[in-house]
Amino acid sequence: MAQVQRLPRHQDNWLLAALEPEDLAHLEPDLEVVILPKGTILYEAGDTIRYTYFPHDAIVGLINVMEDGQFVEVASFGREGLFGLISAIVSREAFGRYKVQVPGTASRIALDRMQQAMRTRATLRRLVLSYSEALLAQTFQTASCNAIHTAEARCCSWILNTRDRVDEDVLPLTHADLAEFLGVQRSTISIALGTLQTRGLITQQRGGIIIADRAGLEELACECYGKIRQIFARLLPMPPSWAS
Repeated sequence: MAQVQRLPRHQDNWLLAALEPEDLAHLEPDLEVVILPKGTILYEAGDTIRYTYFPHDAIVGLINVMEDGQFVEVASFGREGLFGLISAIVSREAFGRYKVQVPGTASRIALDRMQQAMRTRATLRRLVLSYSEALLAQTFQTASCNAIHTAEARCCSWILNTRDRVDEDVLPLTHADLAEFLGVQRSTISIALGTLQTRGLITQQRGGIIIADRAGLEELACECYGKIRQIFARLLPMPPSWAS
């Protein structure tokens, strides 16, 4: 029998799922579900932000592109959060390039409508402020991680973080993807993934990675993976597993 695929819901995003029913009802008429294909550029630096997005299973990276063409990912957004609101409080201009790293779906709402709801819905405003604090703490931890920890440890953390966000052991992550996420050479990622496969922690396939031993990846991941999970679990209504 063919499996029926469930249609995405707004509550597939954990922030929207955590809203008080009356707050979600207030937003719902203006929320729409959109498909985010891999590689889609939602905003370039300086673009006017028009929508706030709440990812479901998609992951979107915020990338800083330097004048010489080099780039580095400075933040990423999945079903635990939102983007297109915090960075648009005053100027409404995108900080950098917002690129879909892992394809999927998201709910989106016009920025003006979201800002209006923030002004009038106190519990919604508190939830978004809590997420803002968690995101700032994550950025602080990630900056330290990029300067100190090895590419292999960071690679393990990114694989696990992606697994948490998409809830699948088969991840559409290529060597080029991970090199872009981590800001390292592709050859460095190839060596790291080869080591992980030799240890039996992952299996590589064309266009993706299969997690074979999550516990083993957690042992090799840098401390930042666990710390960031704990920060989000402390500040936001995350699933109980995120606190472990």
